[in-house]
Amino acid sequence: MKIDKESIKKIAHLARLEFDEKSAEKMSKDMSQILDWVEQLNELDTTSVEPLTTMSSEINDMREDKGGVHLAKEAGLKNAPKRDTDYFRVPKVLE
Repeated sequence: MKIDKESIKKIAHLARLEFDEKSAEKMSKDMSQILDWVEQLNELDTTSVEPLTTMSSEINDMREDKGGVHLAKEAGLKNAPKRDTDYFRVPKVLE
């Protein structure tokens, strides 16, 4: 599949990329090669291949939830350097 310069310019605008004409020509060639490769993959018969849900073969070791003793909020706030009735006070992160 051939990608023209106009498509490259549109994709670059959407992706907020900037490059010169020489780079646009190389990008067009590279993207065309990628799409040709994907088209080759579409030609393969994958009807007998099960889809993957994960790339890892590890199995989660789940444990049973158990209730336990929790720290009372007064005890948790007792040693806080800054607090506001029921909450910890922390410095602003965003302005």
